[in-house]
Order: sequence, then C-alpha cells, then structure tokens
Amino acid sequence: MKRIALFSAVAGTFIVSSAFTITGYYKNPIVNKTAIPATFVQGPAKWTIDKPHTNVRFSVAHLVVSDVDGSFKSFDGSMTSSKPDFSDATISFTADVNSVSTDNEQRDKHLKSDDFFNAEKFPRIKFVSKSFNALGNNKYILAGDLTIRDITKTVSFDVTYGGTVTAMGGTHAGFKAKTSINRFDYNLKWNAATEAGGLVAGKDVYITLNIDMKKM
Repeated sequence: MKRIALFSAVAGTFIVSSAFTITGYYKNPIVNKTAIPATFVQGPAKWTIDKPHTNVRFSVAHLVVSDVDGSFKSFDGSMTSSKPDFSDATISFTADVNSVSTDNEQRDKHLKSDDFFNAEKFPRIKFVSKSFNALGNNKYILAGDLTIRDITKTVSFDVTYGGTVTAMGGTHAGFKAKTSINRFDYNLKWNAATEAGGLVAGKDVYITLNIDMKKM
C-alpha cells in the first residue's frame, strides 16, 4: 500500500508539473521559444509578380505634339510585408532592357543603343524600395532607388491599391503605380531637335505599372 501511495504521489506531481509547463509554454513562449512548433511562428508574407496579369508601360512626347508609348515585355519583382495594409512593404523590381518595345523595330534598336539604354552594357533597370507610406483611401507613396544604366536616383511613385482577392488558385493583390523621370538624369542622352526648336523625343518619361502580386 505504501508503494502504491508513493507511486500515485509521484505520478500526480509529474502530471501537475507537465500541465504547468504546457500552460506556461503557450502563455509565455519566450521561456521555451526554441521548442515552439513551426505552425506558431508567423513571418512576413512574401509576394511575387504575376507576370501574365502585369504590365510595365512608358510614354514620351514625340515632336512636341504627340506621344510615343512603349513597354517592357520581360520583368520580375517581389514584395515582402507583415502588415495587412502593406505599409511596411519592401519591394524590388527589375526590367530587361532588351525587351523594350514601341512597336517599331528601328526605334527599339535605337533605344537599346548607347544613345539611350545601352542594353549591351546595362541590361537591367532596377528599383529597390525605401518606404511605402499609406496616405489613406488606398493611396500610397512608394519611394526607392531607381537605377538606369549606371546611375541611381531616388524616385517616388503614386500608388493606388486595388484590393486583395483569393481566386485563380491563389491570393492576389493589385496595385497601379505612376511616376515620371527626366531621362537626361539617367544619361539617356539623345537630344535631336526639330526645325521649330523642340525635342524630337521629350525629356520627361511617364511610367505606369499595373501590377498583380501573388502571395507565395
């Protein structure tokens, strides 16, 4: 009887001790953080560009009186964010200069030359974000470093968030980003003038990105 009583006491102590440890584990995971199961660890969400539903376009004044539109057909990008409103998002983006298209082969060849992008020496346009500030009403300011050729400058995009939806086998978030740059700031230097004195190709380049981000 004494042995049975002793065994019961030890078993009871073990059960109480185990219950206390398990309860403490979930209430204060820092105490036992190395043992936390992976399902309890929530890191930042990662997103990647859904290329078939994304486009990268630009527009430049031509002969002062009209615009020439173009796009980059090959690009890539990603976003990492912990907050539901994406206000802590970090974003990176690249475009392949050799994929530039204005629906004119001769003009595209000129854009790839050293008069403009010099695609052979500088094959990528790169953007790395510094901040993504929420303004309210689904509006944001995206600031970051834009590199064209061997020149990097900070630019800001006006961004409209279109919403998030679960469809087509994944979770998608939509954004439209707009900015303009002075091409001479990036040594896109070709500068022919018309008879009237205006530029054949304007100095200001207007950039629009319609982006579908898919959660990884």
